[in-house]
Amino acid sequence: MPVMTPAELLTFLDEHFPQAGHLGLAIEHLDDKTIRLRLPIHDRHLRPGGTISGPTLMWLVDCGFYLLILAQLGPVALAVTTNLNINFMRKPEPADLIGEGRLMKLGKSLAVGDFTIWSAGKSEPVAHATVTYSIPLR
Repeated sequence: MPVMTPAELLTFLDEHFPQAGHLGLAIEHLDDKTIRLRLPIHDRHLRPGGTISGPTLMWLVDCGFYLLILAQLGPVALAVTTNLNINFMRKPEPADLIGEGRLMKLGKSLAVGDFTIWSAGKSEPVAHATVTYSIPLR
């Protein structure tokens, strides 16, 4: 059972990472091993050619996996990304992004998982990533 609710996670993000801004990120599902997010897309997320930028996709992966870890551990602001490997698979449509993260291992010092992103309404993923986070000693 997660120790933080979706509302608590988003409040924590607003308080500790104001640079994330009020992007409208929504947590649609959360449990012990998975998270599902929706990121509304705006013009600021687009690159030339009308596609969603790579940095936007990477941000969704990194932020989403961070929230999944916090949901299990509680508010550990100093958990940090140690590796993020992303494969861009298709041109993302200028539509909301749906991201699903899966926690594969949560140890004392590392968390490992993967994250898949789709354009809303599409069945084929636009990106897939593997992620490792370092968890500080308590």
